[in-house]
Parts: sequence; structure tokens; C-alpha cells
Amino acid sequence: MADFAEPLARLIQECKRLPGIGQKSAQRIAFHLLRVPREEAEALAQAVLDIKDKLGICVQCQNISDGELCAYCRDPNRDAAQICVVEEPHNILPVETTRTFHGLYHVLHGAISPLRGIGPEQLRIKGLVERLHKGDVQEVIIATNPTVEGEATAVYLSRLLKPLGPRVTRIAMGIPVGSDLEFADEVTMSRSLENRRDM
Repeated sequence: MADFAEPLARLIQECKRLPGIGQKSAQRIAFHLLRVPREEAEALAQAVLDIKDKLGICVQCQNISDGELCAYCRDPNRDAAQICVVEEPHNILPVETTRTFHGLYHVLHGAISPLRGIGPEQLRIKGLVERLHKGDVQEVIIATNPTVEGEATAVYLSRLLKPLGPRVTRIAMGIPVGSDLEFADEVTMSRSLENRRDM
């Protein structure tokens, strides 16, 4: 005999697919959704569908966007002479919370990881190189995560981009090695940007 009715069991299984959600958390979420009014459940379902239907990738920086260009690339007040390179779209937020970086971004959508079969060709590097060929960029700040994969990606990018002319810097290691930019506090991220170094 099943522990839960089939629709509830299916919702629990789907919740378990989310990162960081185990059996107990999935059950709590499912029972919460069971208790809320139908309108709230529909709003959640619609929000999930909207991110699949209404979001895409910025043609310039590869960030998540609701249009051809993301909000950063559309902003005329951003400094096009600086590009901060990050691994994933969610890595932009810790940089933005410092309120000290006013340039543009480029999202790689991953990091070099030979063990997982991810090489430079699987990352969105080509668009970054094309942006540098336009000649407006004076500095590329590499803000990949301080992990083995992030460091490998930073070294690869440094060797690739330096001959193209811009200054190539790496954020300082105020962020603990093995951590993720997503979990860095504002002060740590701000110091990391201020103390970046040439590569």
C-alpha cells in the first residue's frame, strides 16, 4: 500500500528533483501546497511555466533575459569598457550587491571540468571573444568560482584573452576556496573585486 495518494506522491517526487530538497523537505512543500488556496497553487504553477515560456538568453552577454538584451546590456549607464565574466547567471547577483561594479557581464554557463567532460568548447566563450574584437573593452575581470574548475577556467581565459589586448584580472581570493559566489556576503565580494589581480 502506498504511503500517499498518487497525486501527492508524484508532487513529492517532483519536489525531490529540486537541488537541496530531500524527502522530508519535499513532503513539507507538497503538504504546504495541498493546504494553500487553489489560487496560490495556480500562481506558483504559472510562475514556473512563465520562466520556461518567457525567458531566454541575452544575445550579448548570455545572461537570462526577458528580451533580446538583458537589463544590464540595455542599461546605457553601464561601463562597456569592463566585462565581468562569471560561470552562471546567479553569480551576477553577489557582484551587483557590492554596488562597486558598473560594467557589463558575460556568463559562461559552466566551467572547464575534464572529469565531467566539459571543455572550453562547451562554454559560451566565443561571444566573449567577439565582444573583445569590437575594441571597446579595456578590462576583463574573471570572477569564476574559487574551485579547481573555476581556476582552470580562469587560467584558460587569461591565456586566450590577453593577446586580444584588454587587461585581464582575477577577483582576489577573499572568497573561500571550494565555495560558490552565490554564498559570498557583500563585504567579501566587494573586497574580492577591489583586490583583483592581473593574470
